[in-house]
Amino acid sequence: MGRGWKIAIGVVAALVVLVLLNALVLDRETKPAGITEPGGKIVSANGGELEVVERGPRGGSPIVLIHCFTCAINYWNGMIPLLDREHRVIAVDLLGHGGSEKPSSGYSVPNQAGVIAEVLAGLGVRRAEVVGHSLGGPVAIALAEQSPRLVSSLVAIDSIPDSSYGDVGFIGELPFKPVLGEALWRVKPDFSIRDGLEVAFAPGFKVPDEFVEDVKRMTYSAYADSHDAFDSYTGERALPQRGAALGVPLLAIMGAEEQIANDPAAALAAYRAAGAQTKLIAGAGHSPNVEKPARTAALVLRFGATNPAAEPKALQRSQKRLQNRAGVRGAP
Repeated sequence: MGRGWKIAIGVVAALVVLVLLNALVLDRETKPAGITEPGGKIVSANGGELEVVERGPRGGSPIVLIHCFTCAINYWNGMIPLLDREHRVIAVDLLGHGGSEKPSSGYSVPNQAGVIAEVLAGLGVRRAEVVGHSLGGPVAIALAEQSPRLVSSLVAIDSIPDSSYGDVGFIGELPFKPVLGEALWRVKPDFSIRDGLEVAFAPGFKVPDEFVEDVKRMTYSAYADSHDAFDSYTGERALPQRGAALGVPLLAIMGAEEQIANDPAAALAAYRAAGAQTKLIAGAGHSPNVEKPARTAALVLRFGATNPAAEPKALQRSQKRLQNRAGVRGAP
């Protein structure tokens, strides 16, 4: 073997080692919580520290906002001023996102919901209208599954029923591939992040710089594991069926110009078949809360007003079991 070939093989071997080391380092990377939003605060829970923004009257009926994958509280900035006039609005950053803590693990949908439940309970929140965007939709549903006292109604914004309803294509899946994904994460320039975010909006929407920064704040573990969490949760049971089992009023909203959902009308039909109300927003893509905040806020407010806090079936069943154990069969 010639000297040139030996050098080439040595260079390739060194690159392979570097790529593997990079993957190992990124998989173990963590970041502490830190305030990123004006008026934000860090609230501690057993599962981690979350950044929270509160607006509106303390005594107003609560609305909880849970953002999408790779997003942050700032995706609600257009809606919050429309909601907080009479409502207590609580927007949270999911673990791994925005200003919240970024641990090396713990990004499953049930775990995200559990941390939010603990934070909301600490803030004295009960019977809230919980609004989830994309990944926030399954987290909102899991919150109602785990903590029925916290949730009076649910709104899922562009949360496809399960992964069969959406597709980001071969190129879009590359960042989540083992080793290759970590390598791409290390060298990602701003323009590639912006290009990747464009599918989250209607064609032609200009992605704000702050949304690019939201992605850059994440660790690779948070990025990859949060992506996998949606598939895992909806793979066990689709969101419409999970919502129907709760007995909590559910409104599913989708943008008519969706670029992630294969067919937004079909996705909404799946929700309707399970008993949910549905709305299609013209002129919006995957993020109506950003693209059409006034229309989306109006739907949230109207839905909450027509579905006052009522005991969900899960809580009713729990209370009935307690009554039966105590020998109580009904109210006098």
